[in-house]
Amino acid sequence: MPMQATEIEALLRETFPDATIEVGGHDGVHMSAMVVDESFRGLNRVQQQRAVYAALKGKMDGSNGELHALALTTRAP
Repeated sequence: MPMQATEIEALLRETFPDATIEVGGHDGVHMSAMVVDESFRGLNRVQQQRAVYAALKGKMDGSNGELHALALTTRAP
């Protein structure tokens, strides 16, 4: 079942409660997200993106994942 932007934001907000989060996309499968959080300071892009994927709690795992693609932008404020 496809995920709505509000569901993705809610999952991200659990891990990054003080972040600026913008989730876009309309088909529920191919989405985009921008996460700006202080916890990313000092981390490289790969580390930042791994933290975001971990926050999605397996929703992108494998061919049966609810979310097929997430164009991701991460940075520290």
